[in-house]
Amino acid sequence: MVLANQQLTYALKEWAIAVKALTQGRTILLLRKGGIRERGFQVKHSPVWLYPTYEHQKPHLLQPEYADQVQSVESGWHPAMVTIASCAEITETMLVDSKEQIAALQPYHIWNEQMISDRLKWQSNIPLAVLTLRVYRLLTPQTIVYSSAYGGCKSWIDLQEEIKSDKLTPVLQDDEFIEQVDKIKTVISSA
Repeated sequence: MVLANQQLTYALKEWAIAVKALTQGRTILLLRKGGIRERGFQVKHSPVWLYPTYEHQKPHLLQPEYADQVQSVESGWHPAMVTIASCAEITETMLVDSKEQIAALQPYHIWNEQMISDRLKWQSNIPLAVLTLRVYRLLTPQTIVYSSAYGGCKSWIDLQEEIKSDKLTPVLQDDEFIEQVDKIKTVISSA
């Protein structure tokens, strides 16, 4: 396993519901444009911890099977303690900007059509980054103290506490992961 016994401090911030879906193997896909302060999304680190965020989660932007799992929070809210349950290798980054490609990806992610439409309209000159993630679950999730350095609308953070990656198990077996990646690439290229 590539990730074994590494001291990882970099984390990718993503909605907690998305991190949960990735960690449970319900998806391997993220759609990103970057944070407000970023000019497009760029993969800066891999592997990374998956850092769950809550502030911008909105049930009405999720597919129905995920919407009822989200509780809206006030702007600026964050938990005092954050649980890190998984890390990921970002295996593919594909840029898409057509509505047809995005529509074809609907079965592979957690967001609904309104969220996708909003993402495409926001900074419309920047394509949407489609990421495939090979996710590994920690045997024992680690809880870290929230730091103000983790706040704000940004994709990448550097954790102030190292989390050792020596007890990880892949969420999906190799063949299942490769099959899903191949399906996603085919959908994008044929849409």
